[in-house]
Amino acid sequence: QMKVTRHLAISGRVQGVGFRFYLQKKARELGLTGWVRNRHDGAVEAMIQGEPETVETMTAWARRGPPSAVVAEGRISDGTGDYATFETRPTE
Repeated sequence: QMKVTRHLAISGRVQGVGFRFYLQKKARELGLTGWVRNRHDGAVEAMIQGEPETVETMTAWARRGPPSAVVAEGRISDGTGDYATFETRPTE
């Protein structure tokens, strides 16, 4: 099965609102691999990997986020790497 990898950089009111927790929960529900972390600039960054349709579902969700988030911008680009699980990484 073909896999795609996407890098997400989500800005707005996305820290302190459960964005990482919900993104990880959703990614695991969808069977995606990769990681998510907060960035020092206030954004949330993620690398997601899986089947193209599933990755598209996740990126569409990330552009909205959980109910308490206010997404100002969602930058999506091609990602790299190969991931076995989905994890939360330390802030960078």
